[in-house]
Amino acid sequence: MRSHPLSFLSAVSLFIVIIFHASSVFADDVAGTMDNHIVPKVSGQISVDALLDESFWNYALILELKYEVQPGENIPAPVRTEVLLAYSESHLYAAFRAYDPDPSSIRARLCDRDDIGGEDWVGLVLDTFNDERRAFDFLVNPLGVQADMIECSDCGSDNFDAIWESSGRITQWGYVVEIAIPFSSLRFQRTDGDQVWGFDAVRSYPRSARHHIGLFARDRGNNCYFCQTLKIKGFAGASPGRNIEIAPTFSALYSQEREGYTSGDFREKDKSYDPGLTARWSMTPNMALQGTVNPDFSQVEADAAQLDINRNFAIHYPEKRPFFMEGAELFSTRMNAVYSRTLADPDWGIKLTGKEGGNAVGFYSVRDARTNFLFPGSQGSMSSSLDMESYGTVLRYKRDIFESSNIGLLATDREGEGYYNRVVGVDGLIKLTKTDQIRFQVIASETDYPDSLAAEFGQQTEPFRGSGALAIYAHETENLDLFGYYFEKAKDLRLDSGFEPKTNIRHFEGGGGYKWYGESDNWYTLLHAGSSYELEEEIDGSKIFELWNIYGDYAGPLQSEISLWSHVYADFVYRGEHFSYKHYHLFTSMRPTGSLRVYFNHTWGDIVDYANARQARTLQLEPGFEYRFGRHLNLGYDHTWERLSVLNGQRLYTANVGRFRLKYQFDRRTFLRINLQYVRYDRNTGLYLEKVDSKEDNLFSQILFSYKINPQTVFYLGYSDNYYGFTGSGADPVAVDLTQTDRTFFVKFGYAWIL
Repeated sequence: MRSHPLSFLSAVSLFIVIIFHASSVFADDVAGTMDNHIVPKVSGQISVDALLDESFWNYALILELKYEVQPGENIPAPVRTEVLLAYSESHLYAAFRAYDPDPSSIRARLCDRDDIGGEDWVGLVLDTFNDERRAFDFLVNPLGVQADMIECSDCGSDNFDAIWESSGRITQWGYVVEIAIPFSSLRFQRTDGDQVWGFDAVRSYPRSARHHIGLFARDRGNNCYFCQTLKIKGFAGASPGRNIEIAPTFSALYSQEREGYTSGDFREKDKSYDPGLTARWSMTPNMALQGTVNPDFSQVEADAAQLDINRNFAIHYPEKRPFFMEGAELFSTRMNAVYSRTLADPDWGIKLTGKEGGNAVGFYSVRDARTNFLFPGSQGSMSSSLDMESYGTVLRYKRDIFESSNIGLLATDREGEGYYNRVVGVDGLIKLTKTDQIRFQVIASETDYPDSLAAEFGQQTEPFRGSGALAIYAHETENLDLFGYYFEKAKDLRLDSGFEPKTNIRHFEGGGGYKWYGESDNWYTLLHAGSSYELEEEIDGSKIFELWNIYGDYAGPLQSEISLWSHVYADFVYRGEHFSYKHYHLFTSMRPTGSLRVYFNHTWGDIVDYANARQARTLQLEPGFEYRFGRHLNLGYDHTWERLSVLNGQRLYTANVGRFRLKYQFDRRTFLRINLQYVRYDRNTGLYLEKVDSKEDNLFSQILFSYKINPQTVFYLGYSDNYYGFTGSGADPVAVDLTQTDRTFFVKFGYAWIL
């Protein structure tokens, strides 16, 4: 009899929790002692209106952003910017005065939160634990639109949705931004006295070049940004309060489909009314517990259509669901052992994340009403899904060591009727010098599939084990970057709580490049050229591919970018045959005005026809643009066109994917959006070894109205549908015109009570 998944992790969980709470006794004192700027404590009410008329702003700490750090290297900032800081027991307050010699050139529009890329903005970078490894970023554009994220030294950046207030106002001399961040939306040190935080204030000033401005000169030869931040001191008595957040949701959905998919009358497919509840309690300033019952895990934002013809591995889609985005950076590893979109239809979930001293811990367990499977291999992957209830559990522990280094433990478990997958691993990041670092990961799994599923997909019917390992070395200075990368994944490695479509492989890669920097008024702001070598084999030594690559990057006026890379030598082995895989890729992008961005992808050269295991040539064109009509209306379109040719240039297929977006933003909280996505495949059936349809057409449309006060207090009303058409093959092919196959109406309401 198999145990409940929680029992598998219970002993490990208890051990880690004991270490975690005991660690406060032994925690390293990492607080900086020099250049501490004192943030004053204030009292009184504040109206976040970008007027700065509260009296306590006269006593705030004022710092000036004096340095342009990109593209210029620590040169005087082209415009003047001041940041003001103060705090109360419940909030951190900040304001910016962003001066501009030509306010009419300020790039700002009303948009949804987290969508201010390419615009003017200012922001705070808060290393609240002063551990020089992670920071909360809070960004605001001149109209008060928010963006937030978490940056970390070993995960890049990750989604983060906090509840905070902001306002912006354009003036005759520039713009003003005012910010109030509740301490309940932050994690910080558990202490009664003063704290020292790492701090940076930044400004994006996009004109012909995007000038990145900051508080301090940055050493490009030191790849630890957080080690260079200023230190601010204060926050004694800061408290998240009771910090209980209760967010009830209600969603309703009504969908219909045709009886014969493309024929017959519409009939009811689904009608559901789902109340749900998510609660969050910050037990301490550095530890948060979340629970949810019958949650609304739906993704209101539709996934962008991707070209999936002539692809032999599963496609990865980003996570956008709020429950899983909380603390997501903690669960991230180089091998994608935790991929929360594996959990398809959860009934309930519980989650715990936090940090004490140099120790961070994360845990979640979810009961899923549907279980997804991904069966990896060296030449391709397969997938399946069962209407089977399963439990998914993840436990994560990370310990800070040395300066800006860490080591972590990971355990995952998925269990259902006749099925389990269990994974344990260790990983780490070791900073050897300011310019050298090593990442490593070792992982092992044990899996037992349901017998019927194993038989259908050629998997073992008895429990089996697999393992994997990787090591990455990186050397990065101001101009020179070098790297070496090795990993191997055994044939029987399964990461069912993650995303791993490729196993039974051993991979080596190494290379390097050189950078040249120019000033913002030069014909270039960045030039980068490099080369790399890759060799991938199956575990038994059989070659999969061998590549020699060269690449180059350019950045210059009008925020123009050009990237070119190519496989100048490429030997690819598929189904025992050798193929040329020598092709080229070009990407260009430009902002000729503040309202227009245009971009273009182009790929051409040799490739493999996976469906028929033969040599082919590809030509892929992907133009796109985004245009902003004033402050409210935004239009975007991109198109992928691909032609694959075989046998002396004969066309095998032509594929088209078009994506259209039209959005009207009424104000910071409200928008109406239309999405259209069209996919068309046109095949030369006489060149296929197996029978395929000569044409396929898919059309997806969505209309969405959104009113959003904060990430949890939201109202959505929408409609979506799908169309499908095809033409068969043979002497008398069956043809169906593009026909509506289903339609769905949905509504969602959520409200956040903060106690």
